[in-house]
Amino acid sequence: MPGLLRGVARTAMVAGTATAVSNRVSRRQGRRWAAEEQPRYAPEPTYAPPPQPTAAEAPDRVTALRQLADLRSQGVLTEAEFENEKARILAS
Repeated sequence: MPGLLRGVARTAMVAGTATAVSNRVSRRQGRRWAAEEQPRYAPEPTYAPPPQPTAAEAPDRVTALRQLADLRSQGVLTEAEFENEKARILAS
């Protein structure tokens, strides 16, 4: 029986030591991999600003505003209707 107990104690000691070493190696590798991964990340992407209205769009707005002004001067549109439509055209 003393031989059996000695064998069990030795196995427990070897298993405990192996577990401790394995955990230490895992933590060390994890820290290395984390340190290596830091520079791998790409910088934040930069986005281009939205395109500005082209010169072709400007005359359309001007034409629409002139037509609105004509309708207002003819009495077809009220002042409030004119202001609402003008704001809609300028916002687009």
